[in-house]
Amino acid sequence: MCGISGIFGRSWNAEDLAAMVNIQHHRGPDAEGIYVDPAGICGLGQNRLSIIDLSDSGRQPMYSTSGKQVIIQNGEIYNYLELRRELESEYDFRSQSDTEVLLAAYEKWGVGCLDKLIGMFALVIWDEDKQTAFVARDRFGVKPLYFHQKPDGTLLLASEIKALHAAGVPRIPNEKTWATYLTLGLYDHSSETFWKGINSLPPGHYLEWKNNEVKISCWYDLAERTGNNFDRRSEDEVVEEYLSLMKESVRLRFRSDVPVGVSLSGGLDSSTLLGLVHAAQGDDSDVKVFTFVTGNENYDELPWVEQMLAKTNHPLIACKLSAADVPALAEEVQYHQDEPFGGLPTLAYSNVFKAAKEHGVTVLLDGNGMDEQWAGYDYYQASLNGAMPSLIQGTKESPVRPECLMPEFRAMAEPLEFPAAFADKMRNLQYRDTRFTKIPRAMRFNDRISMKYSTELREPFLDHRMVELALRQPPERKILNGTHKAMLRRISQQLVPSGVSEAPKRPVQTPQREWLREPLREWATSHVEYALNALGGCWLDHDRVHKAWIDYCEGRSDNSFYVWQWISLSMILSKHRTDCESGVSFDI
Repeated sequence: MCGISGIFGRSWNAEDLAAMVNIQHHRGPDAEGIYVDPAGICGLGQNRLSIIDLSDSGRQPMYSTSGKQVIIQNGEIYNYLELRRELESEYDFRSQSDTEVLLAAYEKWGVGCLDKLIGMFALVIWDEDKQTAFVARDRFGVKPLYFHQKPDGTLLLASEIKALHAAGVPRIPNEKTWATYLTLGLYDHSSETFWKGINSLPPGHYLEWKNNEVKISCWYDLAERTGNNFDRRSEDEVVEEYLSLMKESVRLRFRSDVPVGVSLSGGLDSSTLLGLVHAAQGDDSDVKVFTFVTGNENYDELPWVEQMLAKTNHPLIACKLSAADVPALAEEVQYHQDEPFGGLPTLAYSNVFKAAKEHGVTVLLDGNGMDEQWAGYDYYQASLNGAMPSLIQGTKESPVRPECLMPEFRAMAEPLEFPAAFADKMRNLQYRDTRFTKIPRAMRFNDRISMKYSTELREPFLDHRMVELALRQPPERKILNGTHKAMLRRISQQLVPSGVSEAPKRPVQTPQREWLREPLREWATSHVEYALNALGGCWLDHDRVHKAWIDYCEGRSDNSFYVWQWISLSMILSKHRTDCESGVSFDI
């Protein structure tokens, strides 16, 4: 796990590259490395968080044995040992790292090496002879990669947006992205970011740069790999195969030269993950378990967590988020996110990684991905009747307030049009959530909060083999007699207590709704007012925002999403307006 930076072209200087590396120090505090192409066309930087092969031989940027290619990588290739055995007769390995295996695989198979990888990654390979860059991102975008191309063709890329800003890319808000977020609640659904001129390389895509020209291609599409036909084998056969994949996925993600722990929410998915860990390691397993609490029994998952841990030796570390923590922590997390994030649940999850670091755990596993694979969200039920539910799922009322925006600004919003890749509506929803909405947001939130504390997050249930197999299953194996994740519950019965496997879906929540009214009302009010003072009459309708905020505080509205949108806008605006006073461009 690392932070990576790169610049390609002739109009760059060493100070820009150094600034990119410096500002991503939190992503890899164990070592820094910089490479400059002899011809001066390419500069690469890397911040190392040592996970596999802790020796100096695992440092990056890393040359191939031939000396022709140089690699930087963020992430982990979990099947690197198997690939190494396949390649070692043709490649003279000098380290025990997965990065060198990736480099050897690219030398042998080129772009085709990507299909052989089981892992999460964002990588850059520079070919000195050809003066070309090859850049790729993993199938589901677990690891980030952002880029900006100057008018003269010079390309800058990095793990985080702030690194591009540090290299001189101006902080100009992308008004279309902001309008779409505030009007429709959509974000992280396309390659465009909240900052003008900065894009994200889409999951499952690769980028090639040569002579100031950029070409982006898709190397993995979930719908194409899954196919349209349902898996009509017996349930017993599917259960056996899926459980085998689950076990292998967890086994591979325990490959580490530093301690590994588990994030446990108390729900079915993370409990199943811990059950797999316990089944693999036995009763003597002392893998540390981390969960967050808020002190509010209406939201905390401790009863289910304690059920799961009642018969194991796994030590539990409860990480408490209090209302008093929110103002300072929100500012810290916002700095690391660079874009709006998901509210107080993200802050609570942030404390999990902080506690992991304090307890000597550098790698955490969590249970992301099962709701999308097995139709866990309530709105999947409607798809069985031919409906396509709204992209924005809230409570009884709309989670957004487009009427609080100025009409000209609101008109900039761009609805998401995703392909109907499957013949049935349920799988189209699953594809939407995996490729465009739920998973992209979760991966961005979780990457930034884990790296804030120099820790690595691994997602065993986003193994592409599991996702493809689950999507091939017919609807009745996902929702049966109103029970969601039906087949997964059957599989999990042998791994978790019945009180966990049979419990209904519970969203990961915090008392955000209550806390924003009180005791965080003064803090929230200050942010709403700041946003209004800055953007009232431009983006926001001053009178309507003010009325909506008063209505919320007085209990006439229960959905806090739009309030958090305004707070996010204020936090980003106030931070970058401070930068503006120091000479950094921020235009509206």
